[in-house]
Amino acid sequence: MRYFIELSYNGKRYHGWQKQPNAISVQEVLEDGLSKLLKTQSTIFGAGRTDSGVHAEQMFAHFDYHIPLDFEVLIFKLNSFLPNDISIKNIVEVDAESHARFDAKSRTYNYKIALKKDVFNYEGSYYLKHRLDVIKMKEAAKILYDYRNFKCFSRSNTDVKTYNCEIMLAEWREVDNQLIFSIKADRFLRNMVRAIVGTMLNIGNGKTSIEEFHEIIKLEDRTKAGASVPAQGLYLSAIEYDKKIFK
Repeated sequence: MRYFIELSYNGKRYHGWQKQPNAISVQEVLEDGLSKLLKTQSTIFGAGRTDSGVHAEQMFAHFDYHIPLDFEVLIFKLNSFLPNDISIKNIVEVDAESHARFDAKSRTYNYKIALKKDVFNYEGSYYLKHRLDVIKMKEAAKILYDYRNFKCFSRSNTDVKTYNCEIMLAEWREVDNQLIFSIKADRFLRNMVRAIVGTMLNIGNGKTSIEEFHEIIKLEDRTKAGASVPAQGLYLSAIEYDKKIFK
């Protein structure tokens, strides 16, 4: 039987989602907890790979187990066992062939920029002291809909078959004392969101023009785009699946 776990985590002390030989990861901690509670070695497959320091408001992962589970009891036990920076929201049975990564229809990321110094949230957002031209940044976000190849925002030497992504949403919102960039796509390249935000911040502070933003994308050269913004402001916020896979 195959099960999906829905979880969230604060990525501050983790070297990303994916298990690594010499660094702590969310996958490793979750696998360890599940294996101990189920009394069998459990391998978990995540819906994606968040980088070191990146958070997840919603992440999915799947695992297999040979007997039906009491979801309410397992959720309670896992949350009791896991550290405070990982929270299990739900566990559901899915079709046996379902895959947390490959069956995802879309993913949404939010990047949070603090416009006012906040001593309670400085580890969960990127604090900028200078003013930005938000109108131009909103204009730049709309430009992303016009393109499919985003090689210019991809980490170098990434082993992918294509740099094409379908952007379904790209927008800036001002919420209280935060500026939030939301982007939804069918897939993302490594480091893509942080590079997009960094490039649009250059537009907001006058270093890059709207016309140059078009050229950066067309050139497909990472060195022409802006620097990646810090990881602590990035959140994987939503993952969508076809409802038919859930039992």
